[in-house]
Amino acid sequence: MIAASFQALLQSFFVDRLLRQRQASAHTIAGYRDSFRLLLQFAAQRLGKAPSRLQIEDLDAPFVGEFLDHLEKERGNSTRTRNARLAAIHSFFRYVALTEPAHALLCQRVIAMPSKRHERKPIAFLDRTEIDALVAAPNPLTWTGRRDRTLLTVAVQTGLRVSELIGLLCQDVVLRTGAHVCCEGKGRKHRCAPLRQDAAIMLREWLKERMGQPSDVVFPSIRRGPLSRDAVERIVTNHASTAKERCPSLKSKKVTPHVLRHSAAMDLLQSGVDPSVIALWLGHESVETTQMYLHADLRLKEEALARTKPAGASPGRYRPDDQLLAFLEAL
Repeated sequence: MIAASFQALLQSFFVDRLLRQRQASAHTIAGYRDSFRLLLQFAAQRLGKAPSRLQIEDLDAPFVGEFLDHLEKERGNSTRTRNARLAAIHSFFRYVALTEPAHALLCQRVIAMPSKRHERKPIAFLDRTEIDALVAAPNPLTWTGRRDRTLLTVAVQTGLRVSELIGLLCQDVVLRTGAHVCCEGKGRKHRCAPLRQDAAIMLREWLKERMGQPSDVVFPSIRRGPLSRDAVERIVTNHASTAKERCPSLKSKKVTPHVLRHSAAMDLLQSGVDPSVIALWLGHESVETTQMYLHADLRLKEEALARTKPAGASPGRYRPDDQLLAFLEAL
């Protein structure tokens, strides 16, 4: 029996495994595609072989290790990105181990390669003043400005992911009593995010101007097609730069679309919404994912501290009783 070539195995992995068996989302397919595109380019440089001439034996554990080091040291990828690329490689070699048992030992060694531990940085989010400055940054006198202001308002109020924002259709917006937007999120989970009155009014005005069919996207590009992920990132970055003139605190923050999602979650948390409700709102797989917002909110921790007191002391934080001391304390 002739073993399948690496090219045939990789094509079968995408077509048979991911598309037919797992019915993977377009986002998952794109992530795996990019991982193997980088791997094949690295192999062409190191081994001097065209991707179609590679053999499965060329991609052993030491070579995969070199590729992961290349991602971090030469491409400057983060540990999270490195682990995501490795997860795609693991998935492929698990498939090869099942379909071509002759390569089981090689596959086992690659699959045994561990993900790298990484430092969890504090969650970045915007406060209400910073959110207002960002939303006010687009020029309401232009078509793109009105689109961007509506997009930012919806993003920071609903906490939709970028993929959910750019995939939002006109038919997904409900503006009658109980206004909300519907979307298909990560893992093909359908959910609805309520809209505040200001967001609903802004969306209603935008959709009148948009004049789209039910199957058209809510936020199109200037060519009337869907916005790309990069386009949304540019929109957020550009308007954040403008907003820094009105809100100096934004100068110390890197504002990204995902920061807007974090900001929506923190706004809900600080308003007293239960974490389990926030998890449903954001489409988290587990409530435990939402716990990271509890750790990020210093104000909640201070409120908890204020409820405790040392023996013989009254509850609450230290409050200076002199104007000069109060001035120094506020510095």
